[in-house]
Amino acid sequence: MKNKIIQTDTIVYSVYQNHFFMNLFRFFLPLTITLIASDLSTSLAQNITDDKGFAVVELFTSEGCSSCPAAEKALSRLHDEYKDVCFLEFHVDYWNYLGWKDEYSNKTYTKRQQDYAQTFGLNSTYTPQAIVNGNKEMVGSDNNKLQNAIQQSLKHKQSVKLEIKAVSTGKSLTVSYNVGEVDGLLNIALVQLHAETDVKRGENSGRKLTHTNVVRVFKTIPIEKGQSNVVIELPDGLSKNDCHIIGYLQKNGDGEILTAKEIKIDM
Repeated sequence: MKNKIIQTDTIVYSVYQNHFFMNLFRFFLPLTITLIASDLSTSLAQNITDDKGFAVVELFTSEGCSSCPAAEKALSRLHDEYKDVCFLEFHVDYWNYLGWKDEYSNKTYTKRQQDYAQTFGLNSTYTPQAIVNGNKEMVGSDNNKLQNAIQQSLKHKQSVKLEIKAVSTGKSLTVSYNVGEVDGLLNIALVQLHAETDVKRGENSGRKLTHTNVVRVFKTIPIEKGQSNVVIELPDGLSKNDCHIIGYLQKNGDGEILTAKEIKIDM
């Protein structure tokens, strides 16, 4: 009789146990599927984000050129419209002798424009000149042509991996980078997000000029593959909150830009 009672209790317990785990299974199965689907969606979204098109717009300009303010206004409008496009203002120095010295000008940027002129087969340099992804050039104030070039460039996906991170320590920034396999050049630009100048002399005398993403420091590093870092000193009067870092990989020879990223500077 005892054996029957024990056996009966065991059967009852077994049925109760199975019923408990079945309910547990019914509860957690939809939750598990939801979590897996969520992770998959996040992964796919990340892949889409990493695999999207890109564009880099380099504007060669000068505060001493009366045609340049219109181009800089066009760049500013496009900057507000295309959040994922990297815009850079390179201020050249060959206008400085006409009565107004552009404080943002640098002979290095003039040399960069001269190199582009040679690549494009141009007889001379001019301002304002816009170059998109290193392989299309146009008058920088031609808003329609510039916008079309950006839209066409955004259809081409990034073909090389680029990871960059910038950390500030006082007035110094350490920019770390990791690149995929490529025989080319890595450009690292410190850009000042916004600037204003009251021009006193020259072609723009009496005008207040506003600038967007002014290149303040520019470094070009020959690279093949791997990871390293470069140190940049913040110019006087600037904090990390005034600036971003733009990194872009460029082919040797024809100058085509392969990928680009714009990042904030971490503490």
